[in-house]
Amino acid sequence: MGKGAHSYTDDPRNADVKVWINGTLKPRAEATVSVLDSGFVLGDGVWEGLRVHDGHIAFLDRHLDRLYDGAKTLDFDIGLSKAELTEALRDTLAANDMLAGEGVHIRLMVTRGLKATPYQDPRVTIGPATIVILPEWKTPDPDVAKRGVTLFTAHVRRGYSDVQDPKLNSHSKLNCIMACIQATKAGADEALMLDPHGFVATCNSTHFFIVRKGEVWTSTGDYCLGGVTRGVVIELCEASGIPIRQKNFSLHDVYGADEAFITGTFAGLVPVRSVDGRTIRDDRGPMVERLQGLYRDRVKASTA
Repeated sequence: MGKGAHSYTDDPRNADVKVWINGTLKPRAEATVSVLDSGFVLGDGVWEGLRVHDGHIAFLDRHLDRLYDGAKTLDFDIGLSKAELTEALRDTLAANDMLAGEGVHIRLMVTRGLKATPYQDPRVTIGPATIVILPEWKTPDPDVAKRGVTLFTAHVRRGYSDVQDPKLNSHSKLNCIMACIQATKAGADEALMLDPHGFVATCNSTHFFIVRKGEVWTSTGDYCLGGVTRGVVIELCEASGIPIRQKNFSLHDVYGADEAFITGTFAGLVPVRSVDGRTIRDDRGPMVERLQGLYRDRVKASTA
């Protein structure tokens, strides 16, 4: 069971899903990769989380752009064109009778591939990229979208791009995991993470926004992943006449916010109830409720 924005309802159908691994569909219990795979040995790979609506993957072009950009940064060839990978995604959904269903989430994972020995040098890679498409029946907990989540500011920072570029959606997520652990130990649902200068950057697995006096604020984006849902929300604000600011702001601004919310592919927009024990509000604010509706409409339009 996930926590916070990633809370979901268990579905027994997931025990029988078929997983696509390098062109072969395998039962979930038999879907494995080698212990010498780059992703297992070193976290050397990129991934995307995808949502399915009316049999279509929402914002697929944006997700694939980010995936292929990440592979290019890591200097490995995915081995399939975007069109071929899209066909593989559709084939996997069809094989699992998911083309007509709602509540489907896909984890698309690509690693550098098989290594001759467990060592970091990419030159000991001896096989093509490993591609895994893992679909699940996975519906966000609807109560979370109403009641919201709690955040705790972690001491783990979002770092400079010359250490580990925060825009790279890599398999290596130890800094985010450490932040999540700290938040969990503090009794919160998720971690709020600051940038190296002490300004608010993002959360450990979602993006963060506040609302102040009718304006929506989010970070500059310099120290966070180029979130697909984050980008869509910014566009929705601009198209709807809602003032949107991408700027530096501190925890002082957060604690005094009228509303706050987080965004992500899995749950969309989720309100934030409190940060570091300071109550933001106990219910959905009017801005969050409005943006949730606009986002739902945008998802439907993107998969029409």
